[in-house]
Amino acid sequence: MVREASDGTRGGRVVERMGGVIGVASRRPILILKTGEALPPVREACGDFEHWIARGLGRPLAPGAVEVASVYLGDALPSPERIAGVVVTGSVSMVSDREEWSERSAAWLAGIVAADAIPVLGLCYGHQLMAHALGGVVGANPNGREMGTVEVHFAPADHGAPLFESGVFLGHTSHLEAVLEPPRGSVVLARTAKDPHSVIRYGRRQWGTQFHPEFDAEILRRYVEARRDVLLGEGRDPDAMIDGIEETPELARVLERFARIVADG
Repeated sequence: MVREASDGTRGGRVVERMGGVIGVASRRPILILKTGEALPPVREACGDFEHWIARGLGRPLAPGAVEVASVYLGDALPSPERIAGVVVTGSVSMVSDREEWSERSAAWLAGIVAADAIPVLGLCYGHQLMAHALGGVVGANPNGREMGTVEVHFAPADHGAPLFESGVFLGHTSHLEAVLEPPRGSVVLARTAKDPHSVIRYGRRQWGTQFHPEFDAEILRRYVEARRDVLLGEGRDPDAMIDGIEETPELARVLERFARIVADG
C-alpha cells in the first residue's frame, strides 16, 4: 500500500503556496518513492527525507498532496495513473547490490520513462536507480567519496530541461557510488570535480541529480558529523568539510520547479 503521512490537513484538501500563488493541490499526489532513511542522528534532529522533500516541493505531507511509498520496507508501488509525479529519495543502500525492492522499483521507473507517463526526479540513490533501470552502469565512484558542498557545473541550457539553468552553482553531496555510464539516449546536464554525470535527463520529463536539493546546510553538517570516524579513516578532514558547507539556494529551488512541472501536467 501507499503510506500517507498527514500534517493535520482535513480531508486531504490543501491550500498551498508556490511561487507566491495560493492554489488547491492536485487530486493526484506527488509520490515520494522512499528507498531508505536518513542517518539516525540526522533523522532525530532534522526529520527524514520525506519531510525535507515535501518542504522543498512546497506541499504538505498529506493525502492528495504528497504521499510516501516506503519500498525498502515492502510497500507496493502504485499505478502511475493515480499519481501526478515521483521523487525518488536517497538511501544508505547501494544500487549495485540489486536488492529485490530496488530492482522492482527500477522496473517500475523504467516503465514510466518509456511511456513518459509522469514527471520523475531521482535524488542521489534515486538518480543512480534511474540510470540502472534504463541500462546505464552504476558502481563505486573511481574518484572516491563525494561529500560536502561542491560546485555543480551545468552545460549550456538544455531546452528539454526546465529544471536547470546553465552556470556553476553550489550543491550538497554525500555518496560513494555514481553513474559510471549513462543510459543510451540520456543527456548529461552537469558535472562536478568528482562526478562527470552529476545531473542527467533520462526522458522528456524525467531527471536525476547526484546532489541533494532537499538538504540544507544544517542537514549536511550533521551528515558529515555522523560520518566523522569514516571520513578520518579515509584520510579526510571532517572539520574542514564542515567549514566549507554553505546554503545552496539556487539548487534548492529544483524541487519547487519540479512541483510546478507536475502541476502543469
